[in-house]
Amino acid sequence: MSAAETPAAPRVAGRWIFGLLVLAALIVWPLFVEDQFLQRVGALVMLAALSASAWNLVGGYAGQISIGHVLFFGCGAYASLLGFAWFEWAPILGAPFGIALSLLLALVVGGPTLKLKGHYFSMATIALAELARIIVTNAPVLGGAVGVSGPAMPRSTMDLSFISPLPYYYIFGAVLAVLLLFTWWMNQGRMGFYLRAIRGQERAARSLGVPAQRYKMYALMVSAGFTSLAGSLYAAMLGFVDPDSGLGILLSVKMVIAAALGGAGTLFGPLVGAAILVPLEEFTNAVFGGDGTGITYVVYGAIIVFISRFAPGGLAEILARFQAWRARRAG
Repeated sequence: MSAAETPAAPRVAGRWIFGLLVLAALIVWPLFVEDQFLQRVGALVMLAALSASAWNLVGGYAGQISIGHVLFFGCGAYASLLGFAWFEWAPILGAPFGIALSLLLALVVGGPTLKLKGHYFSMATIALAELARIIVTNAPVLGGAVGVSGPAMPRSTMDLSFISPLPYYYIFGAVLAVLLLFTWWMNQGRMGFYLRAIRGQERAARSLGVPAQRYKMYALMVSAGFTSLAGSLYAAMLGFVDPDSGLGILLSVKMVIAAALGGAGTLFGPLVGAAILVPLEEFTNAVFGGDGTGITYVVYGAIIVFISRFAPGGLAEILARFQAWRARRAG
C-alpha cells in the first residue's frame, strides 16, 4: 500500500464505525423514550426518510427533480384503504396493487416527461400530480373530497393498527434499511455510474454511449415503487386518506427538501434531512396550533433559501467543506 493510500483506510473505517453507531442509536433510541409524542415523531422521521430516500433515486442520483412524486405516494395510500373499503382487506394487502399502479404510471408518464429538461420536467410532474388530485376529489367511487377510512377497530395484526407508535417506527425503519441497501448496491454498479454521468452532463453521457432515457426510466420506476410503499404504510398508520393528505403537493415538497437538506445524491442525506425537518415541523405545529400549514410553508421556504444560497449540496456539502478545511490545517 502506498503512502497516498494509507490515510484513506482510517477515514473509511471511521465512516463505517460512525454509521454503525448511528444505526445502533436508531434501533435502541425509542426503547428509552416513554413519551408517545416523541415516539410518534420518530416514526414520522422514518416515514419521511423512506419517502425522501425513494425520491432521491431519481431526483438525487439521476438529477431529475420531480415535484409531483406525491402521485406515487397517493397510489399506495389509496390502494391500501380502497382495498379495505371495497373488499374488506387488511390495508397492507392493497400495497402490491398500489406498487403495480405506480410502476405502470411511471412507465406511461415517464416516457414523455423524462425527455424534458430542467424545470420543464418539474413543471410536468406538478401538473400530473395536481391532475390526479382533482380527479380523485371529483370521483365518489374513490372517496371524493371526503376521503377513505380504514378499519375502525383492529381485526388482526395484518391491519397494522397499533396503539403505540413503536411498531410503526420499526416497520418504517426496516423498509428504509432495505431501500438504503438497494441504493448502496445500485450506486456501486453500472446503474449508479450511469446515473451519476447523466446527472453530471446528460449530453456528454449520451455521446459516450450511455442509454440515458432507459436508465432514467429505471430510476423513476424503482423510485415510484418505494414511494408507493411509503404511501401504503402511511395509510395503514393513519387509517385515513383524502386528496390533501394523500395527494397534496406539500408532500412532494417535503420529500425534495428532506433530501436536499441532508444532501441529495448521497446515501444518508435524506435520513439526516428528515431527522431535522420533521421535528422542526412538529415543533411549529405544537407552538402555533392547528396543522401549522402556513408556518410550514415559511419554514420550507427558509430552508430552500438557505440551501440555494449557502450549500446547494446540503449538509453533506457543509461537512465536506469542514473536512477539507481540517485537512488543509493539518497539512
